[in-house]
Amino acid sequence: MNVKIKPLIWILAIFVAVIVLLPAILVLPFSSEPPEWKEENQARPSERMLALEIPHSDIVVPVFRTSKDTVENIPLEEYVAGVVASEMPAEFELEALKAQALTARTFIVKAMLNPGKDDSLPDEAVVTDTIMHQVYKGNDELEALWGDDFNEKLAKIVEAVTETKGQILTYEGEPIQASFFSTSNGFTVNSEDYWKNKYPYLRSVESPWDKKSPKYVQTIQLQVRTVEEKLGVSIKKDGKVGKVVATTSGKRIGKFAIGKKEFSGKEIREKLGLRSTDFQMEKKGKQITITTKGYGHGVGLSQYGANGMAEEGKSYKEIVNYYYKGIEITDYKPLADKRVALK
Repeated sequence: MNVKIKPLIWILAIFVAVIVLLPAILVLPFSSEPPEWKEENQARPSERMLALEIPHSDIVVPVFRTSKDTVENIPLEEYVAGVVASEMPAEFELEALKAQALTARTFIVKAMLNPGKDDSLPDEAVVTDTIMHQVYKGNDELEALWGDDFNEKLAKIVEAVTETKGQILTYEGEPIQASFFSTSNGFTVNSEDYWKNKYPYLRSVESPWDKKSPKYVQTIQLQVRTVEEKLGVSIKKDGKVGKVVATTSGKRIGKFAIGKKEFSGKEIREKLGLRSTDFQMEKKGKQITITTKGYGHGVGLSQYGANGMAEEGKSYKEIVNYYYKGIEITDYKPLADKRVALK
């Protein structure tokens, strides 16, 4: 009897050991506290989006980040996205955003092909992130600006940049001066009417869509004393101030006289901080009321005009060909151009 019982006891003992100990063996290696999860270790959706959906070129753009006082090397297409997001409302039509992507990419490619000495920049930087060149914002800045709409707006920007990847605007084989501005007075301006240089593709065109822009008309009031000091003139009588001596190609003020002193429209705009060179002034008592039409220098692509064209069903190719005369859309081949140093 004992001889038969002992094997049974051993079998039961082994069975108990397996039941009790095996789970412990399996669990022990994972029983310790898992590492603390840190939010910063997780790639944020925006970063993944940029990394996966914007094809990074071999070119990086050295950008002087003014608020950080440092130079960041930013992949070209990511830089273009940051400029489009900063320079044009993300609510605009997709085709308008694509047109803006072409101007942004053309601007920076031209700048990198023709680096000039700029004492305001560190030696290793090509552009700043301000209106001095093109406004650029990174993801952190855009997230703070857009809040809960961040992912939706960034996705739209990324789509515009991705679908125009590598495309720039050229004239006779060279990147153009891709100037743009917010809102016209109904017409754009020949480049030589605002700047010194005449560019054959920066010609005045009608831009009626801008009249829907919230920035189309602005009225401000300045103290008579302020205007007199800034312009170096004396204004005594109430009523209309000054006289238009000449207009420009875009129906803006070319020459403006106050008393015996004559100014260019650009001088008046810059000295008084006006939105446009299309202005009227009227004195009443101690104040001068100034009404302007349009917002910006008026040369090149009008952003609100581009959006109006897009709302009417025009493509980005039709938009850029309307505002820049005789240009071509060229697929930029950075490796074929040795003037751009690959970083």
